[in-house]
Amino acid sequence: MRLWSLHPKYLDAKGLVALWRETLLAKHVLEGKTKGYKNHPQLNRFKDSRNPLSSINFYLKEIHIESVKRNYNFDKSKFSSRARPGKMTVTRGQLEYEFEHLLRKLKVRDISLYKELKCEDRIMTHPLFKIVKGGIESWEVIT
Repeated sequence: MRLWSLHPKYLDAKGLVALWRETLLAKHVLEGKTKGYKNHPQLNRFKDSRNPLSSINFYLKEIHIESVKRNYNFDKSKFSSRARPGKMTVTRGQLEYEFEHLLRKLKVRDISLYKELKCEDRIMTHPLFKIVKGGIESWEVIT
């Protein structure tokens, strides 16, 4: 499971679809509707947020907005569009790590997008997150 801190606009088609599905699974975990993935490290930051369900719904809403821009047909009924969570934080080091991780994936899956993004100088976060100083987050599994 990868719940990117990066803005969904950076993801290729395969990545955006995977993010949608994985976030729906995360939502089910937070709702207590599944027994698996309960202790997945990527979920800890949502669990630790002021309102985990509001945060995950807002996260899904932003993925949906990106999907609409691409003319995808993600089901809007899968999340609450009224979610108004507070900002969550992500460290600069985590954001940079995720961007490099994505570039490695894109180099194999979508070379044209890789070439477009490799020169990106200002990495945007998913709108849920605010960047703070720091290295790679403790919950990250480094590959």
